[in-house]
Amino acid sequence: MTARTSRHRSATQVVLLLLCAQALVGCATLEYYAQAVSGHFELMQAARPIEEMLAFPQRGELDPRTREQLREALALRDFSVGELGLPDNPSYRNYADLKRPFVVWNVVAAPEFSLRPKVWCFPIAGCLAYRGYYAETDARALAEELRNSGYDVSVGGVRAYSTLGWFDDPVLNSMLAPPSPYLAGVMFHELAHQQLYIEDDSKFNEAFATAVQRIGQRRWLEAHGQPGAVERLAQAQHRQLEFAALLRRHRAQLASLYESGERPERMRKEKRRIFAALRAAYDELEASWDGGPVYRGFFSTDLNNARLVAVATYLDLVPAFEQLAREQDGDLNAFYAAAAALGALDPVRRAERLQALSKAARDHGASP
Repeated sequence: MTARTSRHRSATQVVLLLLCAQALVGCATLEYYAQAVSGHFELMQAARPIEEMLAFPQRGELDPRTREQLREALALRDFSVGELGLPDNPSYRNYADLKRPFVVWNVVAAPEFSLRPKVWCFPIAGCLAYRGYYAETDARALAEELRNSGYDVSVGGVRAYSTLGWFDDPVLNSMLAPPSPYLAGVMFHELAHQQLYIEDDSKFNEAFATAVQRIGQRRWLEAHGQPGAVERLAQAQHRQLEFAALLRRHRAQLASLYESGERPERMRKEKRRIFAALRAAYDELEASWDGGPVYRGFFSTDLNNARLVAVATYLDLVPAFEQLAREQDGDLNAFYAAAAALGALDPVRRAERLQALSKAARDHGASP
């Protein structure tokens, strides 16, 4: 498929999506869909074939570092198909420079005394525990509205997202900013959403994709990494799960508090105490790590329920999926099939199975 045909198809799909939205929602929600459609259309219009951009250096479109990263992106894309069994399609074979550090800003919200996130439902993606905006000002306007309604709120920039195969997702300049092996991880993560996506289960989808990301990063570095890179990645991934476990323990304390029936004033005081204890516990954890701060940025702004929910959505079930992969002896195609079977269960049985896998991961010593 030529780039011209791909962009034409994308524009047609955008128009169809907007028409579907008009048929399904009222005026206020339509305004949200309109910004989503126009933002994605702008992204697709900016995308150009990476091979074409690399073939004509005289145009001066790419600085040397970006050129090298885009070469790596093409190698990663081939690796994702040949070694990880992820979908083989035009995604991540084009490049778009959006001239900003993030592609969208996600808003996550939770009630003052609850760890159950607010969900928003969409015609294609189903119900999600976040809402994304292409303009940071729009995201922060919604966040302020939610705060005024009594919610705990978190706003975070996002460097990439998946359209679940509806469009040819490009490599973005925002994906190139962090150091390697971030690019490998984010590409594998977003392609995993194309491999498997369960409607109305954000925790399942993000944890599955994060598990594929982590497995893929390890395999990529084992095949292409410099000396010590695999060990550094293993350390970083272990710390990620230690951080998630720390948050999970304090979320359990908050959940018990919120279910206690205490007066609001009493719960607010105890909530502040638990968050202060979390900060202190992280300081102690970080001090045990050799190599400086890793998650200090998480504590740079006020902690609240929404910030905990955002991390839980991505990380809580990762040990369960990595355990599921171990049970398939590392055969990723078998892992994808097992994950799909798990996703096909009704929500109650799915949650029970994931809980059992998480326990097996702890027993295996693979989860803090």
